[in-house]
Amino acid sequence: MAACGKAGSDKKDDAASGNNKSIGLLLPENASSTRYESFDKPFIEAKVHELCADCKVEYSNAEGSASKQKQQFDTLIAQGVKVIILDAFDAKATQSWVKEAADKGVKVIAYDRLATGPVSAYVSFDNEKVGELQGQALVEALGAKAADANVVMINGDDADPNAGKFKAGAHKVLDGKVKKIVYEQSGEWKPTVAGQKIGAAISSLGKDGFQAVYSANDGMAGAIITQLKSQGINVPVGGQDAGLDAIQRLVSGDQAYTIYKAYKPLADGAAELAVDLLQGKDIKSVATSTIDSDTDKGIPATLLEPKVVTKANIKDTVIADKLYKASDICTADFAAACTAAGLQ
Repeated sequence: MAACGKAGSDKKDDAASGNNKSIGLLLPENASSTRYESFDKPFIEAKVHELCADCKVEYSNAEGSASKQKQQFDTLIAQGVKVIILDAFDAKATQSWVKEAADKGVKVIAYDRLATGPVSAYVSFDNEKVGELQGQALVEALGAKAADANVVMINGDDADPNAGKFKAGAHKVLDGKVKKIVYEQSGEWKPTVAGQKIGAAISSLGKDGFQAVYSANDGMAGAIITQLKSQGINVPVGGQDAGLDAIQRLVSGDQAYTIYKAYKPLADGAAELAVDLLQGKDIKSVATSTIDSDTDKGIPATLLEPKVVTKANIKDTVIADKLYKASDICTADFAAACTAAGLQ
């Protein structure tokens, strides 16, 4: 939504009187994952407007820049916004921002990633569980070969606390069930970097030096799969986010699994928290758990359950939840594979 009005004095008056009905929404990037623009933003906007017809959502995307996101955050505060939904590009950088906001009476909801600083609430998935599901799905994709399998791990950005949770959860499963993690690097949530890292792994280990690849998300998995196919390597690769292209790779057999984190419940939870905070309501009915960050303890939290998606359960997950229609997935290039998978 565009900013409301042009007169700065009107915004100041609204902020001073407590009548500001704008909610800030700051999302981190749009390069490695299409989910933010396609799902998170429209779902949050729709739920906010359902709960508060005259509330406005002031949206910006950091486009992969922590400094740009800081400028966007400061702009929202200058505009008098009283609640900000923040999906931090660099969660470790936000401590001073969030403290300054809190000192001015601005409530910050950490969305998807747990920002540092005194956030008022957090809504996300159980991210260590996400990693465990990724690890278990990779083990299942390897089947009887798992115990003798060497695995390459391409993790997310070290600046993202979720990446550490995914990594920890995956290791919890993989470390006891595969032969060895033979190469492990951060792909920085960038497909180009992930492609480079898998190329380095192939050069170091040889084409037969590993039997599976763990990728922390689907954007990186796509680049990894492209690189592997160019070298004639066919091993299980898994990701996360249930992007449409990843679901199509499941159908074609190029990708083994993804993790589906239902965006609508996540977005709805954030919107409900934001409207409740804006209206001064108690949030305990929405934030039924608590979580600790690196800087603060006992943060009210809403934690949702992720799901593994493979070719076998596409119909029962992303199609059943109306994330995609079969026709979205089964374009001409995937028609035969969709028929074989029972999707059309």
